[in-house]
Amino acid sequence: MRFDGELEAEFYERSKKNAENSGYRLNSDWDVITTAVKGICNNKKLLGEWYCFCQKRTEDKEKDKKIICPCAAHKIDLETRGSCKCGLFIK
Repeated sequence: MRFDGELEAEFYERSKKNAENSGYRLNSDWDVITTAVKGICNNKKLLGEWYCFCQKRTEDKEKDKKIICPCAAHKIDLETRGSCKCGLFIK
């Protein structure tokens, strides 16, 4: 698995480590991974943070901290649905 951009590769590796450390894993569907990584990296480029692209921003930096990937809801989503909302992390 390879990404063209340095930022995307950095985020992918960061997400892999986060998944391993949390007892979850990354989705095995490369299309889902690519969509999530590109969406989140686009937010990093445009907005300066790794905001989940599947979460709605309030534009209040303090409130929006909870949607920085992995977002605050990902653990509940993983336990109830088997994946986070965007599908990057799975149980």
